[in-house]
Amino acid sequence: MRTTNAAQLSTSPLILLHGALGSTQQLQRLKTVLSDDFKTYSFNFEGHGGRPSKGNFSMDVFAANIHEFMDDHQIDSACFFGYSMGGYAALKFAATHPQRVKKIVTYGTKFDWTPESAAGEVKQLNPQKILEKVPRFANYLEQLHAPNDWKELLKRTADMMIDLGTGKAFTSAQLQAIKTPVLISIGDCDNMVSVSESETAVASLSFGQLKLVEQGVHPLEKNSAEQLAQNIITFINSSN
Repeated sequence: MRTTNAAQLSTSPLILLHGALGSTQQLQRLKTVLSDDFKTYSFNFEGHGGRPSKGNFSMDVFAANIHEFMDDHQIDSACFFGYSMGGYAALKFAATHPQRVKKIVTYGTKFDWTPESAAGEVKQLNPQKILEKVPRFANYLEQLHAPNDWKELLKRTADMMIDLGTGKAFTSAQLQAIKTPVLISIGDCDNMVSVSESETAVASLSFGQLKLVEQGVHPLEKNSAEQLAQNIITFINSSN
């Protein structure tokens, strides 16, 4: 078990970014565990957790949300933990504002975006099927994102995935241009993101590392917050 000392808080803020269809709620447990080591922040991307949306979703839009949040809170630079979509958004922000990003840790972030892979993901975002097969999840989404329409959230997320699969995803050259140290972490039981696509992303990054999380699964809430936190702490405090 790790020990912490509030007097030894990292001088670098840590911003936690939620995943697709999620909100800051899914980050709360991890944020609590990390609070002894970092001054932690989290926020909802637009269209999520009841936050109004200005239009269609894209990684450029979510990167702009990060920029706005940092400016509003007078954060010059920070480290980031991004879960799934949040990890991709953090990398997008690092690509355009490298001076404001010190280190990035991702967990369960998908990099293999093709028309076929996007189509596979979009199949899971059919509101009618969700209502018929998993009504409890539909109710959860409705409550989590109120007063926004959860069905519209699914549509905009699906459209973004299609865009990623048809040319808006990172290329190998674009990943290589990111000079920020990045830890790509992936659960060895993740059924949405493969280890091989994570390895490919790490190979493309100029300063990328891979962390395989034993018995890790894709849903963030079903993982050990302590284990994820230790991976984050170790990487951010390392000299690389």
